[in-house]
Amino acid sequence: MTESDRRIVAAWAADCAERVLPLFEREAPDDDRARDAIARTRAFARGELAAAGEIRRRFVAGRAARSAVTPAGTAAARSAAQAAGVAHMGAHALGAAAYAARAVELAHPDAPDARAAEVRWQLAHLSPEAAAALRTLAPLGTDPAGPLGPGLLSSGPLGEVIRGLQAHLSSAVD
Repeated sequence: MTESDRRIVAAWAADCAERVLPLFEREAPDDDRARDAIARTRAFARGELAAAGEIRRRFVAGRAARSAVTPAGTAAARSAAQAAGVAHMGAHALGAAAYAARAVELAHPDAPDARAAEVRWQLAHLSPEAAAALRTLAPLGTDPAGPLGPGLLSSGPLGEVIRGLQAHLSSAVD
């Protein structure tokens, strides 16, 4: 994915992460690392920050997950961290969306449609340009390296979300 494409998908990734940010901030009101990561992701999307600097900073929000006290808060912080990673690799946008959907699901255990509803919101707010950029990514699990390779994003609920997003994206052009 080109840097221009990464800037386009960064805005969507920030939108996904920002929707669940309150789940983290309720648990860690004095920890601004996740909020800062989202703000920096938006600044990267606008062309105000260089990719090189953001690549070095992308792990800061991930460490904020340790401040969370619930799985939902942890997933929300990880969504922000994935959004911050888009400057490095555009595939992290799908990670931001997956962690956001997982955070919503964990925060609403009595609502069986919570995760699906969040994914519907994400897809409804995906610009045609971002969708086109995301279509260039290899299907989950087929690339041995990077965020869509084997690892946390490729299995369980996170993998289900990403596979669903990628299936929707591929069917939207067929």
